[in-house]
Amino acid sequence: MSSRSSSFPRALLLASVALIAGCSAGPDFKQPDKPKEQGYTPETLDTQTAGAPGVHGGAAQTIEPGRDIPGDWWTLFRSQELSALVEEAMRGNPDIDAAQASLRQANELLYSQQGALFPTISAKGSAVNQRVNGAQSGIDSPAVQFGVTSASLNIAYSPDLFGGVRRQVEAQGAQADYQRFQLEATYLTLTSNVVVAAVNLASLRAQIAATQQVIRLQTDALNLVQTQFNLGGAAQSDVLQQQANLRATQATLPPLQKALAQQRNGLMRLLGRSPTEDAGQGLRLDTLHLPEELPLSLPSQLVDQRPDVRSAVAQLHTASANIGVAVSAQMPQFNITGALGFTSLGFQTMFSPASTVWNLGISLAQTLFDGGQLDHNRKAAIAAYDKAAAQYRGTVLSAFQDVANALRAIQADADGLRAAVAAEQTAAASLNLSQQQYQFGAVNYLALLQAQQTYQNAVLSRVKAQATRYSDTAALFQALGGGWWNRNDVAPQSKGKPGVFTLPPIDQLHLPRAGH
Repeated sequence: MSSRSSSFPRALLLASVALIAGCSAGPDFKQPDKPKEQGYTPETLDTQTAGAPGVHGGAAQTIEPGRDIPGDWWTLFRSQELSALVEEAMRGNPDIDAAQASLRQANELLYSQQGALFPTISAKGSAVNQRVNGAQSGIDSPAVQFGVTSASLNIAYSPDLFGGVRRQVEAQGAQADYQRFQLEATYLTLTSNVVVAAVNLASLRAQIAATQQVIRLQTDALNLVQTQFNLGGAAQSDVLQQQANLRATQATLPPLQKALAQQRNGLMRLLGRSPTEDAGQGLRLDTLHLPEELPLSLPSQLVDQRPDVRSAVAQLHTASANIGVAVSAQMPQFNITGALGFTSLGFQTMFSPASTVWNLGISLAQTLFDGGQLDHNRKAAIAAYDKAAAQYRGTVLSAFQDVANALRAIQADADGLRAAVAAEQTAAASLNLSQQQYQFGAVNYLALLQAQQTYQNAVLSRVKAQATRYSDTAALFQALGGGWWNRNDVAPQSKGKPGVFTLPPIDQLHLPRAGH
């Protein structure tokens, strides 16, 4: 007997076994193994960074492995204005509303899919009144008028013997989990972006202030050179060179002001505001506190904390369940139908025992030949699972990379700020000495010019180094997951709840009006 001719009896045998055991097609999903790594760098990093005494934001930071992350981690910067901006963004950003709606949609689709596990019951009724005569059948008889009324309840049910529907429910449930963690990823990205935008605003304001201070110093130097020239102690070329140096510094202000305006516009977008509005005017670097105690999660904890990793697990779960859906499609399909009702020649006898009618049926269908469509669908589902597994591994590696980069940045930022502060102090002392020496003719103008440029660069470097410490600290909180597990971000309406009624809400029914 050929394999094709024996497939149907085998299918019947499998169906019988499934009916008894209640099997589920395809593999059961298994959570990926926890990573065995104990750290994020090949060598052990110092748990404490360098400090830069005497400058705001120069405190040493301590890494504390295993410490939990607060859900409102941005409050560690101790800025009421920053906290107010983050909370406003969480309320007003449209990306949050879109993510909540996506989760609500996924949950409603899940509840809809669960309905396929139950029978479908419908009601049907009709009343027909008609007149016939014998001539329609070739018989000479008088016309007869009669009516037929009927009412019935109908049931249709497809037993989920091989678990295909359950796998579909499982897949949709995993999709709801995916949207759940996409929502958390949206919150994490938003809060981090608001903090970084606030730091950038404060940094740009400090850079503008520092540039304006340098302009004042260069203006004083120009006045000094002009005085020396008037007394015959300097050449006109020195005056022109100082004027050119002053103009060059003044030319750096418009780009900084443009960047400040664009950063402000970006912050308004994060807050859900129009660019015509304004906020965060009081943000300055000296109003922000640098968190001195920083958490560090173990790699095994990180995979549970990162929303992108949890989303990748949900996608892997969906792909696993879809294999079962594809396998069950190759199995026999059973359907049970039934009806119970009344049929009579009038309403008077409608519900009499003699008017009772019913039917009950069962059907079975098994695909014997389809050109390999169902089998290739199964193989495609397996390939989709392999793809999701590879993407999960890539997401985990990216998560480890983010934490490693943030740890390296925090160490380097502390060293960089300490060096920048020392360079600024040295440049300030050198400029002060050069100004005095030039005034008494001890050095030429080129020495003074070089001291001015060195000091200008040192001030801007110190301001940028300060801001970088704040930004990279926020990046560490983001890389570790942002503490969403200590908040309740899901709106109650986004969870939804299973329902049993099939009629649409009355306010969504638009009945035609008279005359239309």
